[in-house]
Amino acid sequence: MHPFSSKPGETVSALGEEKLIASIRRWLGPVSPPAPLGIGDDCAVLAPSKRAQAVTVDPVIYGRHFDDAVPPRAVGAKLLKRNLSDLAAMGAAPVAAVLAITLDPGVRIAWLEQFYRGLASCARAYRLRVIGGDIAQNTGALAASLTLIGRATTSRMLLRTGARSGDHICATGALGGSLLGKHYRFTPRLAEGAWLAAQPEVRSMMDISDGIAKDLHSLTPAGARAEIDATAIPISAAAKKMARGDNRPPLAHALCDGEDYELLFTVASKTNVPAFEKKWRARFPKTPLARIGRFVPLHAPRAPGAIDLAAHHGYEHLAIAR
Repeated sequence: MHPFSSKPGETVSALGEEKLIASIRRWLGPVSPPAPLGIGDDCAVLAPSKRAQAVTVDPVIYGRHFDDAVPPRAVGAKLLKRNLSDLAAMGAAPVAAVLAITLDPGVRIAWLEQFYRGLASCARAYRLRVIGGDIAQNTGALAASLTLIGRATTSRMLLRTGARSGDHICATGALGGSLLGKHYRFTPRLAEGAWLAAQPEVRSMMDISDGIAKDLHSLTPAGARAEIDATAIPISAAAKKMARGDNRPPLAHALCDGEDYELLFTVASKTNVPAFEKKWRARFPKTPLARIGRFVPLHAPRAPGAIDLAAHHGYEHLAIAR
């Protein structure tokens, strides 16, 4: 559905702000509690937490993160799931969200209703509440930014820092080809992230949003580099399909496409990896796990079959086209 309409009666301009907010409350339903725990005051009130808390924020922007081909319900769900993936990467669980939306007056009411209903459905599935937000007008714009609050599921949260030279590098799922639909049809790895945070041999973690070729740099310890086995990368069927259409190797798609929303994490070098993988399969039989390489000293010679990561680039925000 195209989000804009030239017929004023179909658009948010026919409602005005107060009626629109009342409609949003209705569309969100029980995931939006009454004030002061939800919409209605200048701030929502949250109960104190006994464990460490995490806060993350991500947007969806028309023309950047979605287009007319993505159903509005899926756009609402994607907005929440992008943030849920960030919590998964810390081993955290969701608690509550606030949503700021920027609208052109010509945005269709029907599109916006489905957007909020998709968001509400996703929030119910993950047992969190949408407790507030903001509406702003901007000509030609349709964008939403969601801030998600979570809490630790164990005594620690996993960070991007913590890996050491010699540690193993692992990834969940299959990678690449997100443009064929995975960028909005994905499942945040919340259960997997919480389990990994409870394993003492897991040292660091992040979610894959810009492609492994870029994201790996955030996990790499000082004085080391990532040595990745080209044959160990789990390449998705979508990446292979895209490769047939653009003549880029499937591996390049798996390394660079981004918006995989899988987990990339490191395991201590002395770990019994087969035993770790066996525990994983027992807990998550439907989620593939691949050991894709390890960190080695910075100037160590590249092993046969290892990927030259310098030849690959993930998605770079704000980069000048060349």
